[in-house]
Amino acid sequence: MGVLRIIMSPKIQLLAVLAFGVAMLFIENQIQKLDESRARLERTIARHEVAEVEQRHSEDVSRELSPLAEKDDMIIIYNRVPKTASTSFTNIAYDLCGKNHFHVLHINTTKNNPVMSLQDQVRFVRNVTSWSEMKPGFYHGHVAYLDFSKYGVKGKPMYINVVRDPIERLVSYYYFLRFGDDYRPGLRRRKQGDKKTFDECVLSGGSDCAPEKLWLQIPFFCGHHSECWNGGSRWALEQAKYNLVNEYLLVGVTEELEDFIMILEAALPRFFKGATELYRTGKKSHLRKTTEKKPPTKETIAKLQQSNIWKIENDFYEFALEQFQFVRAHTVREKDGELYVLAQSFFYEKIYPKVN
Repeated sequence: MGVLRIIMSPKIQLLAVLAFGVAMLFIENQIQKLDESRARLERTIARHEVAEVEQRHSEDVSRELSPLAEKDDMIIIYNRVPKTASTSFTNIAYDLCGKNHFHVLHINTTKNNPVMSLQDQVRFVRNVTSWSEMKPGFYHGHVAYLDFSKYGVKGKPMYINVVRDPIERLVSYYYFLRFGDDYRPGLRRRKQGDKKTFDECVLSGGSDCAPEKLWLQIPFFCGHHSECWNGGSRWALEQAKYNLVNEYLLVGVTEELEDFIMILEAALPRFFKGATELYRTGKKSHLRKTTEKKPPTKETIAKLQQSNIWKIENDFYEFALEQFQFVRAHTVREKDGELYVLAQSFFYEKIYPKVN
């Protein structure tokens, strides 16, 4: 019996190989789709399990604990630096406190001294941590940073703040002392009647525009150590940077105040729900503007920038700005000229033991 031999032409062989390749691609594509479907199913199951766990937890809390309002003891301290748009931002908190059910308290220190005596530090820490009737609370005032862990209390407040370009802040403060602002236009200011411009002050070597007056934002973040208030101190700079990164939830910049408010609303809706819309549409979006303010000349700016104090204060400002922009890049996106907050990008899965 002869052997039947089938001889395939090269063209047929090529077609067979192509057909095999297409079949393999189809199979791989189907496998990928099955993997994606399995991953979606696992995420759905995980979310369902999380929802059940959260529901059980909520039921347990409602049965075993006192009402949530009594346990809501969050404290925010805004130790605001003068002339950084702090009044504009604080008034948003005042507008929201009734609607969002929290308290706002102004820390009024004698002669606006940002450094508290040791006994006042203890009193303040005790008040903030034990004043249950004022929780949740938003405290604001021109006060240097205080490390609550030094005083033997449980829990620490969340700090927030805003910084500004050092020279712009000083120029604003200089004219504010002479001409006031549109917030309380009738109030007589300490330097009222002095018509000398900021440029003229720098040219004549005046004390109100001296480089030493730039030394403010670093000590506000550095705190109640004596070295914090030594103008040009490198130690104070490093301590201020450390506190900014480790002790502050968020530090914004005056030049990007709306972004700061938007991020706060996303992170802390308990306090700031509705803040962004209020800032954009409300009458207090730029509430406080210094009147009669004249921008300094390039020569004036260059002269101030020669000082060691400006270099160190500007170092801190640039550090704060970089950190804020890093946070913003991971929190919001821009689309068609509008900013929007990113949705939650994590979830829980593989939760054991399984919920019955």
